Amino acid sequence: MGTIGYALQVIGLVTLPVAMFLELGGIMGRSINLSQMVVALVFGVCAFQCGRLLEGYANRQS
Repeated sequence: MGTIGYALQVIGLVTLPVAMFLELGGIMGRSINLSQMVVALVFGVCAFQCGRLLEGYANRQS
């Protein structure tokens, strides 16, 4: 469970910079708008928090 939590934290930390690079670079032929950036931000924060909770729970069980 700790590995899943760690993976969720990494996904949460990587999501927003990837979204920003997609916006700035216009990669994939289109840019994303502000609402999609906010969705990416919320997803990243939620993924990080869920990962932190899972990792903390796994460390407490050991």
